[in-house]
Amino acid sequence: MKNQKRVRFLVESAMIAAVYAVTTYICAAFNLAYGPVQFRFSEALTVLSALTPAAIPGLTLGCIISNIGSPMGIIDVVFGSVATLLAAVFGWLCRNIKIKQIPLLSIIYPVIFNGIIIGAEIIFMLSDEAPTFTAFLINGGQVALGELAVCLIGGIPLYLGLKRTKLFTGSSTKSTEKTE
Repeated sequence: MKNQKRVRFLVESAMIAAVYAVTTYICAAFNLAYGPVQFRFSEALTVLSALTPAAIPGLTLGCIISNIGSPMGIIDVVFGSVATLLAAVFGWLCRNIKIKQIPLLSIIYPVIFNGIIIGAEIIFMLSDEAPTFTAFLINGGQVALGELAVCLIGGIPLYLGLKRTKLFTGSSTKSTEKTE
């Protein structure tokens, strides 16, 4: 039984990583995956951290694979993946805090971490001028707005659909949910 749970965890992680990476590369083909204005549809998958702990390594590995194609190179591989890892960990930790049965904090963490980390990355990597707080706010805000759109428009329906199918119920822990 323990081996079966371990295999399920690995398979879930691998599937999430693969779907994240493929979806990001599709977005990259349309110039939507990298830079200050991005609609990385794969970020809707960050909501999976509210359903299974397997999403934490899955999303992180998917982001690492995706960012290999980033014009910002290894810097984006490292910092972009850290942003995704933090969002997934915090999403999992706050999965039971829900508003109208939706784990909004789990959906908002990717917006916050990507806005801050990727916003800073962009002003340091892509700007010819000295970084300013205004430049950070503009770039971080653009990243956060794209992330918010993708996480709300794609993430909420994805969460509700997967919750209804109970696809991930075997790997998430049972605990008391806090609902507002």
